[in-house]
Amino acid sequence: MMENTGKILIAAGILLIIIGLILYYFGARLSWIGHLPGDIRIEKENFRFYFPVTTMILISIVLSVIIWLVKRI
Repeated sequence: MMENTGKILIAAGILLIIIGLILYYFGARLSWIGHLPGDIRIEKENFRFYFPVTTMILISIVLSVIIWLVKRI
């Protein structure tokens, strides 16, 4: 059991490092994330509401595929 937990923690750490490097070096090119069609944005004079529905669905799908691949390894 501890071996599996160790593998998962190592994979999660590597994934976080990769995501951090991508955001650091390509952050300006990824500005479309959070501004997809289907993201709810309401801006008024003293009120802002932002709910990134489409972005969360996209991130969920990507993470599900990554987790599935990690489980297969």
